[in-house]
Amino acid sequence: MLASQRSQLAQSLLAACAALADRQGKSLGELNCSGVEGSLEKPKQPEHGDIASNIALRLAKPLAMSPPQIAAQLVTTLKTLPISSECLQSIEVAGPGFINFRLLPKARASVLVEVARAPDQFGITPMAADAPEVLVEFVSANPTGPLHVGHGRQAALGDSLAAILTATGLKVSREFYYNDAGAQIQNLAMSVQARAKGILPDDSAFPADGYRGDYINDIALAYCAKATTEAADSGAVTSSGDLEDLEAIRKFSVGYLRHEQDLDLRAFGVAFDRYYLESSLYEDGRVEDTVQQLIQAGYAYENEGALWLRTTDFGDDKDRVMRKSDGGYTYFVPDVAYHVTKWERGFTRAINIQGSDHHGTIARVRAGLQALNIGVAPSFPDYVLHKMVTVMRGGEEVKISKRAGSYVTLRDLITWSGEGDPVSGQALATDEQRGRDAVRFFLVSRRADSEFVFDVDLALSKSEDNPVYYVQYAHARICSVLAQALETRESVFVAFRDRPGDSLETLIAPREQALLNRLSEFPDVINNAASELSPHLLAFYLRELAADFHGFYNSERVLVDDPSLRSARLLLLAATGQTLGNGLSLLGVSAPNRM
Repeated sequence: MLASQRSQLAQSLLAACAALADRQGKSLGELNCSGVEGSLEKPKQPEHGDIASNIALRLAKPLAMSPPQIAAQLVTTLKTLPISSECLQSIEVAGPGFINFRLLPKARASVLVEVARAPDQFGITPMAADAPEVLVEFVSANPTGPLHVGHGRQAALGDSLAAILTATGLKVSREFYYNDAGAQIQNLAMSVQARAKGILPDDSAFPADGYRGDYINDIALAYCAKATTEAADSGAVTSSGDLEDLEAIRKFSVGYLRHEQDLDLRAFGVAFDRYYLESSLYEDGRVEDTVQQLIQAGYAYENEGALWLRTTDFGDDKDRVMRKSDGGYTYFVPDVAYHVTKWERGFTRAINIQGSDHHGTIARVRAGLQALNIGVAPSFPDYVLHKMVTVMRGGEEVKISKRAGSYVTLRDLITWSGEGDPVSGQALATDEQRGRDAVRFFLVSRRADSEFVFDVDLALSKSEDNPVYYVQYAHARICSVLAQALETRESVFVAFRDRPGDSLETLIAPREQALLNRLSEFPDVINNAASELSPHLLAFYLRELAADFHGFYNSERVLVDDPSLRSARLLLLAATGQTLGNGLSLLGVSAPNRM
């Protein structure tokens, strides 16, 4: 049911409630009917109609009547209102007092009018000039190695969620926070230094906590060659070649790996509006300023040579150390300082996409922000925590990458899923697109907090068991039928707009009606995915839409002799293809015209 129809039904139901209240000598306010529209829900069972309301159950107490009696009176009134003849095929009382509504075929078909009116904008809410600003932070990998499949899940979730939020009319910024400070970065520099000096990873002289992947040797060779590297948002870094200058090695190594990660993200089709460096928080004095403000606020105290934050005052299970006895800060302190910058930059809402191992960070960061008393909401920032990914290939779990040494990289997954060149490890252009599509769709196809097994063999299969292939094939099949009819989506839409009087009442077959119902759900799916921070809802929907299309295609001919029915079915196909394309675009997945 379209939003406009739902609104019209809610207004009619409210009018019926008002009439009932008047008959009972009560005011509408006494019945507390403000939630009429919220009472309208899609039934779980199709036989219960297109939409149902439990308003009668809510009114039982204030009216001192049984819900079935209330429902019966409401139905009697509804049948006298214009919506009954304009939109509704039937209105029935069911069960303990539910009211079930079934739409007329022409009312279901009205979704095609909406799609044809503005195809690219179907399901999309235009952004207003004063739209709220939202910051989505995701990936935020340490620049100590290539991006792994966990980062890939973050990238797919974050980029899709940002697109979905934008589609609801919000102004969204994408941000990558680089943890380029601390012990891990020091270990990276020492690892590169060791390889540059010819010390191998299995040598006793190699740093105990060093990084041992082949990529460390690549960095060492580039450093010795006095190469230049450049990350997306910073100037070029040229190696001095000095093997004793650990700081120079650190800067070059970080720049080199940031550039590598840029390439990974580019291959994945993800771009950021801003990159924020943890090191800048120290250079600008923000970390120290934040600590001093917490001390002044009275929430810090000394104990056993360490500085603690009284996070228990804000719901944490125990207080947390901010500054260790050796003078170093614990990792959540710069996180608090970083989130202060988000607030100061005008983002009243921030969403972090992170691994489930960051669960403990939530209470600490929020406690730190509340202790500062700068007006931040207690729920700032929002978090979407995801579980890690298990990769299966050839029926066996893949745990390591030849290049990274200890994990499967995102680039490996893209290459494998696109049938790239197994010798060079590089995907061809068409293979890379196919691999990207498979990885992006798969990684948002489940709830973020659920375990996910990425089956490379399934990603390569051309069957209905492969969800991305199944959805893309539906789009390609639609394009094929339109081509046979010597039409395109746009030409079908233009023809319909030029003939607004064309009747869509010919679309009465059960499969047609099911497909129309599914199309009308698309705007609500986008809004629900945004409000629940759950891109998987859109992935689920696209698979259901593809299934409804394939069911229709296998049961009904499109290119029939009847010109009216032929035109209506071509419009139905064009609208379905447009909706598939719009939805796939929000997930960062292509909609091929042929496969």
